[in-house]
Amino acid sequence: MTSVQADPTPPAAPARRRWRGWLLDGLSSQAARHPGPHGTPPAEHKGHSWWRVMCLTGVDYFSTLGYQPGIAALAAGLLSPFATLVLIALTLLGALPVYRRVAKESPNGEGSIAMLERLLPWWAGKLLVLVLLGFAATDFVITMTLSAADASAHVVENPFAPPLLHGANLWITLVLLAALGAVFLKGFREAIGIAVGLVGTYLVLNVVVLAASAWQVLSHPVVVGDWWGAMTAGHSSPLAIVGVALLVFPKLALGMSGFETGVAVMPQVQGDAADTAAHPDGRIRGTRRLLTTAALVMSGFLLLSSLATTLLIPQHEFEAGGSANGRALAYLAHQYLGEAFGTVYDLSTIAILWFAGASAMAGLLNLVPRYLPRYGMAPEWARAVRPLVLIFLAIAFGITVLFNASVDEQSGAYATGVLVLMLSASFASTVSARHRRHRAATVGFGAITVVFGYTLITNVIERPDGLKIALLFILGILLTSFASRVHRAFELRAVQVDFDATAQRLIDAALAAGPLRVIANEPDERDEAEYREKEYSQREETHIPDGRPVLFLEVTVRDSSDFTTDLHVQGEERYGAQILRVEGAGVANTIAAVLMQLREHTGQVPHVYFNWTEGHPLSHLLRFLVFGDGEVAPVTREVLRRAEPDPARRPRVHVG
Repeated sequence: MTSVQADPTPPAAPARRRWRGWLLDGLSSQAARHPGPHGTPPAEHKGHSWWRVMCLTGVDYFSTLGYQPGIAALAAGLLSPFATLVLIALTLLGALPVYRRVAKESPNGEGSIAMLERLLPWWAGKLLVLVLLGFAATDFVITMTLSAADASAHVVENPFAPPLLHGANLWITLVLLAALGAVFLKGFREAIGIAVGLVGTYLVLNVVVLAASAWQVLSHPVVVGDWWGAMTAGHSSPLAIVGVALLVFPKLALGMSGFETGVAVMPQVQGDAADTAAHPDGRIRGTRRLLTTAALVMSGFLLLSSLATTLLIPQHEFEAGGSANGRALAYLAHQYLGEAFGTVYDLSTIAILWFAGASAMAGLLNLVPRYLPRYGMAPEWARAVRPLVLIFLAIAFGITVLFNASVDEQSGAYATGVLVLMLSASFASTVSARHRRHRAATVGFGAITVVFGYTLITNVIERPDGLKIALLFILGILLTSFASRVHRAFELRAVQVDFDATAQRLIDAALAAGPLRVIANEPDERDEAEYREKEYSQREETHIPDGRPVLFLEVTVRDSSDFTTDLHVQGEERYGAQILRVEGAGVANTIAAVLMQLREHTGQVPHVYFNWTEGHPLSHLLRFLVFGDGEVAPVTREVLRRAEPDPARRPRVHVG
């Protein structure tokens, strides 16, 4: 007698299921309704005060103080304060009014992309959104990599850092990005409390550093004279100074980042008790207050930090390898407040820069699932957080290695993404104001659009690497999106199917004679002759049992570029014919979805009858993919086959 010992190794299948379950945890069952970590909160969620939510977007916006003064000094040299003044003017008179308008037009966190999506119908709107998503991905991914790279610069340059870390910027940046990914893989929950602490501490420390810098300037007023003398020696007249400042300020565009994140977190802002889903006036008012306060605070810090760093730091220290490169304010903190305070400042800067990457990752997780799955241009798992985190993390690793964790080299790509989103927001605001016949607003937003367009073009000419990176993102999104659309073309593509009262009555009457017999009819004249001829030909060619009642099913393609839709079936009696009418994104997919719902509704497998369509199969396939029609019968059968693996329960398809 032999005994069989149990294999101590657990089966692979359960392990794979557990891995898959963990990876897809939180996957929504409703396409295009995934809110993301900073998206639409549950109905019972009351929101937060606007100033607390400002800190959530502020980890992106305010953290740019970590590297913006150094980038400004490299770009504008001694003219950095004047170029910063131009940037502040564009922020307060351009970006702020635009995004206050976006907050009103798109109060559910979709941002300016949703406004532009509504402007263009059919595939043109979808292509525009895909291109803008490419630039948005550039913005948010470079936010993660650039912020982590600057955080690593603060680590390496700290005097207490061990020698082992010197020159290890790349590896430190990769570790910070990996830690960021680990946070989201574990589960990103409410972050506002952390953001409030980080932003409050960081701004207070910056006030101390700027106050100490101001004391140094007041104690040694000669630095002002030296700076002014050097600047005027290189630029002979005030007009020349202003002209050069206008020319170089596009390189400072990083100082305007954070506005798109500001409108993305709108659903977290507490509204009024009288707010409704259609009119969230309190939420809009709070978000506008958030945007205005953040812009004013940041403008003040930008101007003061630009003056302090230009007056007190030698220009050569801003160059690559210099002690102030990517960490100008930290340089001042160590120089004038001691190494201990400087280390505290470094730790605060590292923390907020790292958390700025978290805000950017959350922005991506809000944005991508709102659009791509709804277009059929991403798999269903793209609505789950963890797979997207792994993809974005891999891209961030690649970008970091490509740029060798350099803040200066990544700033061009960052500015390109920021400026394209601001240009799209200003253009959308211009069109919106024009549609509402607000002439003054149209002219104002149009002027802002021109300025942002100039700024973007100048930035691209000066630093084309940003556009190259953005184009790679766009190309990747387009290729994967259309591949996914083709792969998912044979799904049911219906979120839900319902029948009106007339349709219910017609279905119940036809069901009394046995299983439903449905004739697929392409509506044309919709006269008596059309229905009589269609019924006669189908009974003759497909042998519908004599005397059995039939239902005509007519599908109208509303917008073939849509993917998932709600199907509302309406009943109608016309010239003695019983008709079910429905609008959908594709004829075959809509017919299949209605048949599956008829089966669930009646408990019996329905029969559907078609005519063959003349023409080349390849042309029909292209028409199906682009226009939603083509050869309907075989596609309907294939959609049903994939939706129902049991042939006994699958609706029957007859073709004559």
